Amino acid sequence: MRSTVSALALAVSLVAGAVQAQSIPETAAALRDKALAGSPAYDILESLTTEVGPRPTGSPAQKRAMEWGVAKLKALGFSNVHVEPFSKQAWTRGPESAEITGPYPQKLAILGLGGTIPTPPDGIEAPIALFHTYADMLAAPTGSLSGKIAVVTEPMVRTENGAGYGAVILMRVIGPQEAARRGAVAYLIRSLSTADDRFPHTGNMEPASIPAAALSPVDAALIDRMAARGQPVTIRLKLDSHITQNAQAWNVVGEIKGREHPEQVVVIGGHLDSWDPGTGAIDDGAGVAITTATGKLIADLPRAPRRTVRVVMFGSEETDGSGAAYAAAHKGEVANIVLGGESDLGSDRIYKLRLAPGGVADPALKGLADLLAPLKIIVDKAPADDAGADIEGLQALGAPIMTYYQDASRYFDTHHSANDVIERVDRKSLDQNVAAWAALIYTVAESDVDFRKGGK
Repeated sequence: MRSTVSALALAVSLVAGAVQAQSIPETAAALRDKALAGSPAYDILESLTTEVGPRPTGSPAQKRAMEWGVAKLKALGFSNVHVEPFSKQAWTRGPESAEITGPYPQKLAILGLGGTIPTPPDGIEAPIALFHTYADMLAAPTGSLSGKIAVVTEPMVRTENGAGYGAVILMRVIGPQEAARRGAVAYLIRSLSTADDRFPHTGNMEPASIPAAALSPVDAALIDRMAARGQPVTIRLKLDSHITQNAQAWNVVGEIKGREHPEQVVVIGGHLDSWDPGTGAIDDGAGVAITTATGKLIADLPRAPRRTVRVVMFGSEETDGSGAAYAAAHKGEVANIVLGGESDLGSDRIYKLRLAPGGVADPALKGLADLLAPLKIIVDKAPADDAGADIEGLQALGAPIMTYYQDASRYFDTHHSANDVIERVDRKSLDQNVAAWAALIYTVAESDVDFRKGGK
């Protein structure tokens, strides 16, 4: 028995030594291929969506999500697992309903926008002022919507890079304020969605003095058709909600401690919170799973990389707060943050990478294009300018950032809706994401690349 154990120990030692003798590109390629063959990401995502489900900030489920995150990181072998609490205002949805009361009574599928004020208990019933584009509503003069429910039915355009979302997001974020400025008593928009189904999509809005909600795409189209018949359209809207001041939230953190320069840190993560209609699989359980699985693969190497890899499950992205809280808590170590990045665009395939200025030219990263080529990812020489909402606080303090661009063609079919469930996740695409993240993050953590100097 002793000789068998000794032989096994020798074999393990030889394997470990072989891995340690590999070059950085060789180890990074091995991580890439291991992830492609089957990463832990899907199981992590399944665990989160099954055991916790939707996780709005300020809800009991958010606390369960925090506890889940701590337990998961410890079980996966991360070190220095801890939570970083912060306080913020939280908005909670109550009962909601809407219906067309004339000329053809029908129920409508809606979701109140995050942060909306409630209607009076009996609701609001009023004729609509219909606008086919948000620009048309902005062109309406002050007072012209007095006593009416403003309805904007502008559709969102499907694009690979998500630009269609950026083109219409203001009609959700500040549209309620603009409608109120023109005298409207309530505000309804066609959901910011690329799907043609009856799932309304919520999302955050700036504070406004009138209630606001999103219609499902097909219900917005229904209102368009009714109005085209030339008769006034009247809607009854009921929204309930409440605000909690100083609600508790948490960023959950785990690390793979660097073996030579533990003070130098690569920060990656996704956001743990979600909206309430679905289970937050796409937004952003996938990002949590991708970056946690990346850390797990690196942690399983025979030796840790030279620098520390830190995975953060950010606790309140959807209604803001977690990125600012993290930046405030870590402003003293920004000079030692090597790189920061966030995964927050679902689970479909990555097609492009951008790095902080000078990164592509650094000798330590000269093989990066070849490393990512089998994943069908190009390395763009243009510098990264946006790493995600939870990283922008670090970016503002001077931390270098990176951005992986994912195919967003399907993302806004499900984003912020009841259709955001794990059944919409493609396992192979999820693994492609992990392969890309693991290969890059290991390369940066094991090398001496300095993005602040534009390469050595």
